[in-house]
Amino acid sequence: MTTNQQWLVPHWPGMPANVGLLSTTRRGGVSPAPYDDGMGQGGLNLGTHVGDQPHNVARNRFILREQLPDDPSWLAQVHGTAVVNLGKVAPQQVPEADASVTTIRGKVCAVMTADCLPVLFCDVQGNTVAAAHAGWRGLASGVLENTVEAMRAAGAGELMAWMGPAIGAYQFEVGNDVRKVFLQGALDESSARHVTAAFTAIEHKPGKFLADIYALARFRLLRAGVQEVHGGEYCTVANSARFYSFRRDGVTGRQASLIWLK
Repeated sequence: MTTNQQWLVPHWPGMPANVGLLSTTRRGGVSPAPYDDGMGQGGLNLGTHVGDQPHNVARNRFILREQLPDDPSWLAQVHGTAVVNLGKVAPQQVPEADASVTTIRGKVCAVMTADCLPVLFCDVQGNTVAAAHAGWRGLASGVLENTVEAMRAAGAGELMAWMGPAIGAYQFEVGNDVRKVFLQGALDESSARHVTAAFTAIEHKPGKFLADIYALARFRLLRAGVQEVHGGEYCTVANSARFYSFRRDGVTGRQASLIWLK
């Protein structure tokens, strides 16, 4: 992982040289509190739907645009499982979906998060890339599997993935209802054991668990045939100086994870 004050640039061993990718932080923008950088300076909030002034978001998106080959192909994310092929999206259209895939050079797949898990994909041939927004609902419902399927339908070969900044395993408190949803999606006893291992009962809080969204996602990716999975080392909630977190702050900004073919 290459970092500076503003960007995270994931390093994937074996990643094709013609794949570009970037994950933003809350640093380096112009938005005031509560969308600031956590240290009294302007924040790089990219979300238009969180209460920030439109001119601030526009400026922040311009700052990001300077790092990219084209405008990001933003999505209207709904915690679902729909995946769009950017080659079939009209200019200026913002489709309702939680993942996008492309084989077109310069097209930028992008997802916004503030605790949910962003997952970036590419194939080892460097022909196809994708980005998925995996909150627990979308993750349990199959957004990652749908993204893999869409990439293969677009001609992708062997896939690899990177899991970006999300709520960490020591912060993600959930009820037994969430645990049951994932267990219901287990295909066999082995799957059920993997799911069970990702939930740790909280002492003195009956029916409450700490969920490891990274472990849940890694298992589902492996089950879908993605053998090379990287990332998963950050916690958005715990790292207030770097990341926006809805669980921590309520009213807050959004960071983005983006990938494209050069």
